Amino acid sequence: MAFMCDICGKRPLVGNNVSHANNKTKTRSNPNLQKVRASVNGRTQRMLVCTRCIKAGKVTKAA
Repeated sequence: MAFMCDICGKRPLVGNNVSHANNKTKTRSNPNLQKVRASVNGRTQRMLVCTRCIKAGKVTKAA
């Protein structure tokens, strides 16, 4: 299971922290993923979904 949103495909961003002395160290910013019980095609299924998709209403939560 990859660390990505099951709906929009959002993944971690990779970049560099650059110091004043121009030293570069790798940094990684992860998306805010939540485990959600969602109904997909009439069945409940556990999904990793980013909070932007949850707020936009792209996920119908299972009761």
